Amino acid sequence: MKRYLITGASRGIGRAIAEKLAADDAVLLLHGRDTVALAQTREAVEPRCAKVILLVHDLAKASGVADLIAEAGKEPINLLVNNAGIAVVKPFTEITTIEWEQTVGVNITAPFMLTQHFASRMPPGSSVVNILSVAAKTGFPNWSAYCMSKFALEGFSQCARDELRDRKIRVINVYPAATDTNIWTQIEGNWPRDKMISPEEIASAVVFALSRPADVALENITLSSLAGNI
Repeated sequence: MKRYLITGASRGIGRAIAEKLAADDAVLLLHGRDTVALAQTREAVEPRCAKVILLVHDLAKASGVADLIAEAGKEPINLLVNNAGIAVVKPFTEITTIEWEQTVGVNITAPFMLTQHFASRMPPGSSVVNILSVAAKTGFPNWSAYCMSKFALEGFSQCARDELRDRKIRVINVYPAATDTNIWTQIEGNWPRDKMISPEEIASAVVFALSRPADVALENITLSSLAGNI
């Protein structure tokens, strides 16, 4: 039986990955804060899974991450998908300290704490998948907090990858361009969502990388739309 932990599984990329990984030999540990949306993810995957465990915790707080770790239990996991994230989009002169700290908590500290805890218990052949962004490599106006967090996670994951290599644990970084998720409804502006890639396309790329032989690592995946970037 394989155990897969996916953060930010309530909707979007996280839900799409959960749906792709659902199998009769899989236990899905699905994290989210929106209990209604997370329940909908559960309904979508439960008929095809051995078991589904919902983990409702606030990753902006270290205590929330610790509670998630405790609830996940002591059994090892075979896959950690660090997908949960928040985006504060405004000029850097207007970002509040609270917004900055929340971004750091969810986008950097939580993946660090989860990787630190679970990777030490992962068997050979396991994987850590970090859903990063093209914003991990390029800065964009008004996205300073988000880009900062993705740049930081990029640096951490590169180091963790080399530390885990001898233990046969793969670290897979995914760099999607703008993706058509609910995040855009929370950001002011007219965004061309018809040009964006879909969560399902990202999930398919993740599953393909995970399906490679255990001694093969498809370590960096960049996805963009031929329709053009926003």
